[in-house]
Amino acid sequence: MNILAPPRAKLSIEIIHDLVCPWCYLGLRRMLRTLSGRPDVLADLVWRPFLLNPDMPRAGMTRTDYVVRKFGGEERARRLYSSIADIGAAEGIAFRFERIRRTPSSVDAHRMVRFAALHGRGTEMVLALYDAHFTDGRDIGDWQVLIAIAGSCGVDPQAARGFLYSDGEIDAVHAENLRAHRLGINGVPCFVIGGRHAIAGAQEPEVLERLLDIAVVDCEED
Repeated sequence: MNILAPPRAKLSIEIIHDLVCPWCYLGLRRMLRTLSGRPDVLADLVWRPFLLNPDMPRAGMTRTDYVVRKFGGEERARRLYSSIADIGAAEGIAFRFERIRRTPSSVDAHRMVRFAALHGRGTEMVLALYDAHFTDGRDIGDWQVLIAIAGSCGVDPQAARGFLYSDGEIDAVHAENLRAHRLGINGVPCFVIGGRHAIAGAQEPEVLERLLDIAVVDCEED
């Protein structure tokens, strides 16, 4: 250990997000990139579920039905997704919306994040789920897909299977979603840093950098 190294500011960063939200994936990657350039910050990432489609059937729905319901039709969705894909490319995200054939309920995916976090693999699980959905077009509402992704993240697949079949954390996911709305959070991503400073949207790294600076100063004064 380098005894001359300055102490690192310990910051809790709550990330309120939905795993079927492309802006959340973009915002997360920007936050992680910002943190990678801040060796003075020791971040504890806390994953908070948000349900953009709370009425989505547990089995999900076809992508065609979803874009008609959400955007009014394929053409409007295609224009929006094209814009997001261009922005994502600059962050190293290969959005391939055309591969998505089914839009899932994200409840079970959020449950799996909570389970993975108990095993110290929450961040790995979140990134793998976003990549599986938006790059590979996999159905992250399918339990077999979730179990396979859990295994790839270092979580015991049999334990993951047992957890899914137990219905564990379902109430917690819905309670967290309700809590977010009661706090006035109506859009995601939303980042709450140090329990005091909140910012919504897929912000540019420069904006996140300034917020971290403020949070670090508060941390030092406590």
